[in-house]
Amino acid sequence: MTERYFIVREDMLPEAIVKTIQVKEMLRRGEAVTVHEATERVGLSRSAFYKYKDGVYTQNQLAREQIVTISMDLDHRSGVLSKVLGLVANSEGNVLTIHQSIPLQGLANVVISVETSLMSRDLSELVDAIKRHDGVRKVSVIGQG
Repeated sequence: MTERYFIVREDMLPEAIVKTIQVKEMLRRGEAVTVHEATERVGLSRSAFYKYKDGVYTQNQLAREQIVTISMDLDHRSGVLSKVLGLVANSEGNVLTIHQSIPLQGLANVVISVETSLMSRDLSELVDAIKRHDGVRKVSVIGQG
Protein backbone atom coordinates (compact mmCIF):
# COMPACT_ATOMS: atom_id res chain seq x y z
CA MET A 1 0.00 0.00 0.00
CA THR A 2 1.29 3.45 -0.91
CA GLU A 3 1.78 5.90 1.95
CA ARG A 4 -0.50 8.92 1.73
CA TYR A 5 -0.02 12.20 3.53
CA PHE A 6 -2.53 14.86 4.48
CA ILE A 7 -2.21 18.40 5.73
CA VAL A 8 -4.76 18.95 8.48
CA ARG A 9 -5.37 22.13 10.46
CA GLU A 10 -4.27 21.68 14.08
CA ASP A 11 -7.67 22.37 15.64
CA MET A 12 -9.10 19.45 13.63
CA LEU A 13 -6.67 16.89 15.11
CA PRO A 14 -7.43 14.64 18.07
CA GLU A 15 -5.84 15.77 21.32
CA ALA A 16 -3.41 12.80 21.44
CA ILE A 17 -1.94 13.77 18.06
CA VAL A 18 -1.46 17.41 19.08
CA LYS A 19 0.14 16.37 22.36
CA THR A 20 2.45 13.94 20.52
CA ILE A 21 3.70 16.84 18.40
CA GLN A 22 4.16 18.96 21.54
CA VAL A 23 6.25 16.19 23.13
CA LYS A 24 8.42 15.84 20.02
CA GLU A 25 9.00 19.61 19.93
CA MET A 26 9.88 19.72 23.65
CA LEU A 27 12.44 16.96 23.14
CA ARG A 28 13.88 18.61 20.02
CA ARG A 29 14.26 21.99 21.77
CA GLY A 30 15.75 20.42 24.90
CA GLU A 31 12.87 21.55 27.13
CA ALA A 32 12.57 17.97 28.37
CA VAL A 33 15.33 15.39 28.64
CA THR A 34 13.27 12.20 28.53
CA VAL A 35 10.08 11.03 26.85
CA HIS A 36 8.67 10.30 30.30
CA GLU A 37 9.28 13.89 31.44
CA ALA A 38 7.79 15.43 28.27
CA THR A 39 4.70 13.21 28.17
CA GLU A 40 4.04 13.85 31.83
CA ARG A 41 4.27 17.62 31.31
CA VAL A 42 1.76 17.67 28.43
CA GLY A 43 -0.55 15.05 29.94
CA LEU A 44 -0.08 12.24 27.41
CA SER A 45 0.57 8.58 28.11
CA ARG A 46 3.89 7.21 26.90
CA SER A 47 2.08 4.44 25.03
CA ALA A 48 0.08 7.01 23.04
CA PHE A 49 3.28 8.92 22.27
CA TYR A 50 5.04 5.79 20.99
CA LYS A 51 1.95 4.84 18.98
CA TYR A 52 1.89 8.14 17.05
CA LYS A 53 5.47 9.50 17.14
CA ASP A 54 6.67 7.94 13.87
CA GLY A 55 3.63 9.04 11.88
CA VAL A 56 3.03 12.61 13.01
CA TYR A 57 5.11 15.55 11.82
CA THR A 58 4.67 19.28 11.61
CA GLN A 59 4.71 20.75 8.13
CA ASN A 60 8.06 22.34 8.97
CA GLN A 61 9.56 18.93 9.80
CA LEU A 62 8.43 17.49 6.47
CA ALA A 63 9.92 20.43 4.60
CA ARG A 64 13.43 19.75 5.90
CA GLU A 65 16.43 20.17 3.67
CA GLN A 66 14.93 23.04 1.84
CA ILE A 67 16.37 26.33 0.79
CA VAL A 68 14.46 29.51 1.50
CA THR A 69 15.14 32.82 -0.21
CA ILE A 70 14.36 35.93 1.85
CA SER A 71 14.30 39.47 0.47
CA MET A 72 14.77 42.40 2.85
CA ASP A 73 14.93 46.18 2.64
CA LEU A 74 17.42 47.37 5.25
CA ASP A 75 18.44 50.81 6.45
CA HIS A 76 21.89 51.74 5.20
CA ARG A 77 23.51 51.71 8.64
CA SER A 78 26.47 49.86 10.02
CA GLY A 79 25.58 46.55 11.68
CA VAL A 80 21.99 46.07 10.45
CA LEU A 81 22.82 43.22 8.05
CA SER A 82 25.23 41.71 10.56
CA LYS A 83 22.52 41.54 13.21
CA VAL A 84 20.04 39.98 10.77
CA LEU A 85 22.63 37.34 9.88
CA GLY A 86 23.10 36.78 13.61
CA LEU A 87 19.37 36.04 13.95
CA VAL A 88 19.68 33.44 11.20
CA ALA A 89 22.76 31.90 12.82
CA ASN A 90 21.11 31.83 16.26
CA SER A 91 18.22 29.92 14.67
CA GLU A 92 20.78 27.45 13.28
CA GLY A 93 19.99 28.41 9.71
CA ASN A 94 22.85 28.14 7.23
CA VAL A 95 23.29 31.18 4.97
CA LEU A 96 24.22 29.97 1.50
CA THR A 97 24.22 33.21 -0.49
CA ILE A 98 23.98 36.94 0.17
CA HIS A 99 23.26 39.54 -2.48
CA GLN A 100 23.15 43.20 -1.49
CA SER A 101 22.27 46.06 -3.82
CA ILE A 102 23.95 49.44 -3.68
CA PRO A 103 22.01 51.55 -1.16
CA LEU A 104 19.61 54.06 -2.70
CA GLN A 105 17.86 56.73 -0.65
CA GLY A 106 19.15 55.16 2.57
CA LEU A 107 17.87 51.63 1.86
CA ALA A 108 19.62 48.54 0.55
CA ASN A 109 17.87 45.46 -0.76
CA VAL A 110 19.43 42.26 0.55
CA VAL A 111 18.50 38.78 -0.65
CA ILE A 112 19.74 35.78 1.31
CA SER A 113 19.33 32.07 0.68
CA VAL A 114 19.13 29.99 3.84
CA GLU A 115 19.29 26.22 4.24
CA THR A 116 16.71 25.40 6.90
CA SER A 117 17.13 21.69 7.66
CA LEU A 118 18.72 22.22 11.09
CA MET A 119 16.84 25.33 12.16
CA SER A 120 15.78 25.38 15.79
CA ARG A 121 12.68 27.51 15.10
CA ASP A 122 10.04 27.65 12.43
CA LEU A 123 10.70 29.82 9.39
CA SER A 124 7.74 32.05 10.28
CA GLU A 125 9.28 32.73 13.71
CA LEU A 126 12.59 33.70 12.08
CA VAL A 127 10.86 36.01 9.59
CA ASP A 128 8.92 37.65 12.43
CA ALA A 129 12.14 38.16 14.43
CA ILE A 130 13.81 39.76 11.41
CA LYS A 131 10.78 42.05 10.85
CA ARG A 132 10.97 43.28 14.45
CA HIS A 133 14.67 44.10 14.20
CA ASP A 134 15.69 47.78 14.20
CA GLY A 135 16.70 48.90 10.71
CA VAL A 136 14.62 46.32 8.86
CA ARG A 137 11.96 47.96 6.71
CA LYS A 138 10.51 45.04 4.76
CA VAL A 139 10.91 41.25 4.78
CA SER A 140 9.37 38.66 2.51
CA VAL A 141 10.00 35.03 1.62
CA ILE A 142 10.35 35.04 -2.15
CA GLY A 143 11.19 31.40 -2.73
CA GLN A 144 11.20 27.96 -1.15
CA GLY A 145 12.45 24.71 -2.56
